[in-house]
Amino acid sequence: MSVDTEVIDRAGLDRLVDVLRDDGYRVIGPQLRNSAIVLDELDSGKQLPGGWGVETAPGRYRVYRRPDDAVFAHSAGPGSWKQFLLPPRRKVWETGPDLNPRPAEQARVRMAFLGVRGCDLAAISVLGRVLGGGAHPDPAYVGPSGTRAAGPTDTPATDPSEGRDDRGLPAADDQTPFVVAVNCTEPGGVCFCASMGTGPGVAPGYDLALTERTDADGHRFLVDIGSAVGARILAQVTTRPADATEVCDARAAVSAAAGRMGRTMPETDIRTLIRDSRESPHWQDVASRCLACANCTMVCPTCFCTSTEDVTDLTGEHAERWERWASCFELDFSYLHGGSVRQSGAGRYRQWLSHKLGTWYDQFGSSGCVGCGRCIAWCPAGIDLTAEVARLAELAEGVDDDHR
Repeated sequence: MSVDTEVIDRAGLDRLVDVLRDDGYRVIGPQLRNSAIVLDELDSGKQLPGGWGVETAPGRYRVYRRPDDAVFAHSAGPGSWKQFLLPPRRKVWETGPDLNPRPAEQARVRMAFLGVRGCDLAAISVLGRVLGGGAHPDPAYVGPSGTRAAGPTDTPATDPSEGRDDRGLPAADDQTPFVVAVNCTEPGGVCFCASMGTGPGVAPGYDLALTERTDADGHRFLVDIGSAVGARILAQVTTRPADATEVCDARAAVSAAAGRMGRTMPETDIRTLIRDSRESPHWQDVASRCLACANCTMVCPTCFCTSTEDVTDLTGEHAERWERWASCFELDFSYLHGGSVRQSGAGRYRQWLSHKLGTWYDQFGSSGCVGCGRCIAWCPAGIDLTAEVARLAELAEGVDDDHR
């Protein structure tokens, strides 16, 4: 936390939502709907899920009433910010009897993300490198590029004053969502962001970062500023300076959360382990439980694969091409020259895990997993990728079932 940390109360959080909306942003944040905490547009801060928490375990997700009115004391829900950065389904083009394709219009809306955890902030950064960076950025992607300005503690690669205000904060970018991040103080039962180095505290890349505290001194949020536009927005909200005790308390709460993760990724060279385990019999064991439903890839905040499909009306005079999310668990995903390359469930699960934890490094320079735990909670078979990696490590060390 910075030395100029500010504090807002619960009414101040509602005011922050109003300020962002008045500034022209479409504000997206968590809210309770259909027994889950989902991400959707907020009309006001009163829609935030105050007083609700979640219980998570492999194949299990339940909301429950908390004894306090905490707004962000819940772990990741079924939806991620990916759905707003890369639409699940979009029209690419359409054509009529003239057979001249007309590109679909892409409406660009200024978005503000409220309540982004450390794991999801890392996922947004990953998507920025994969889809927004490089020589051929994905035209459907509406988030930050791989060169998005980071927080004020980062050292810029070029002129230190370039793209920054007189305080040294990154300048605004209309193509980049405004990010209100949240330092996590209550990890869930399937969280393992500490193992992946993505949380529970947020890394630079936010505009504002909140740390929520509910205790005898009241309900409040410590706020750190990460960009010039963040400073401008916060200036329109009533704040007070945080004292040293409050800052230390907030830091301690975030640090303590790192030791209460529900899951842990094994401390080993996972890239080498996955590579050397390509012929392991354990893949078949996983496949015997996996339903190949693709839930894990749909809820994953970094899976980015898409496919296209053409549709036409009954007259044959109008046709459209649509792009949709795809999954490597689909049998046709690896269809090539008359057949699918990966026809077995074991091969498809191995492909997903090997790419996510191994070859992603070779392509994009980081892991494709941020430790949010969504794939564990929303797997109907309760498959836990941290447990599967741990089992591969045991087998690599010669530990069989009789010695576990």
